[in-house]
Amino acid sequence: MATTTAALISALSRDLPRPASFLPKTPSLFRRREVIALKSKPWESRKQILTENAFVCAASRRNSSSSTTTDLSVPELDDNTRKVLQFVLWATEGVYIIWLFLLPYAPGDPFWAISSDTINSLVGLSLNFFFILPLMNSVVGIRLIDAPVLHPMSEGLFNFVIGWTLMFAPLLFTDLKRDRYKGSLDILWSFQMFLTNTFLIPYMAIRLNKPDTNYTPRKTSQLRSTMVNGATVVGVVGGAVCVISILWALFGRPEGYFGNVKDRLEFLVSYLGSERLAYAFIWDICLYIVFQPWLIGENLENVEKRKVDLVKYLRFVPVFGLVAYLVCLDVDEEV
Repeated sequence: MATTTAALISALSRDLPRPASFLPKTPSLFRRREVIALKSKPWESRKQILTENAFVCAASRRNSSSSTTTDLSVPELDDNTRKVLQFVLWATEGVYIIWLFLLPYAPGDPFWAISSDTINSLVGLSLNFFFILPLMNSVVGIRLIDAPVLHPMSEGLFNFVIGWTLMFAPLLFTDLKRDRYKGSLDILWSFQMFLTNTFLIPYMAIRLNKPDTNYTPRKTSQLRSTMVNGATVVGVVGGAVCVISILWALFGRPEGYFGNVKDRLEFLVSYLGSERLAYAFIWDICLYIVFQPWLIGENLENVEKRKVDLVKYLRFVPVFGLVAYLVCLDVDEEV
């Protein structure tokens, strides 16, 4: 009886299927290869295999987690779009130089026939750079040099554009496509401070070139290090200058009998229609409104990850979008 029972149990156990394993399914070829490798190699080699497998698993987890985050990289433009944009930018550069510097048809005097009054006005505006002299004279009481007394609307317009231009420095120095420009960014931005879009437009066109795989990155300049490390300070100072410029244009020099806000706005209209420098500043403001969101949008990778969405939407706001980029710049990652 016992012999019969044992035979019956043995037959049933052979016919019943084995329970499925709870372990993840692995291709049999992979299992066989790993088992053979582990059995046929000494402990040091087996340890290396286990370490490599653990590394692959960790890398897979990182790739899986990174794929769930938003990809901030901007794909390269196709050749047709790139060529069209470059043509438009170079054409804009030609119109900018010919119309604003050479032809006599725009308001004011062309570069080759500039009047002494325009030169004196430009010197006075430069002396009142960022309102340092006027504020030292009127607020601090220091009068080493008396600030030239100019119409506050012209001073406000001048310093507004210069303050905005200042903030472009860290943006250019952190541009992910800056290496496509083979010249010195230090020199380009220095000239931009004085001639604004005369040099920024060509940069915008050149940065659209195809990447050079054989290009060797240049050594970081002192100006770039200063501007990038101090991006927050540059943003705060530049933004403050722009805000002060607007307030100064509308309410500055109340003792100078420049009229109320309405009178000053009327002066602005006549100023833009009679002075080439003021007329050029309006061009600069319009171009900055286009270039600011363009550059920031292609460099969102440089922004602190938790602040990307904020900068992404604020970049369309003139001046303040650039302030947001500089304040939220991930300096440690960039430097």
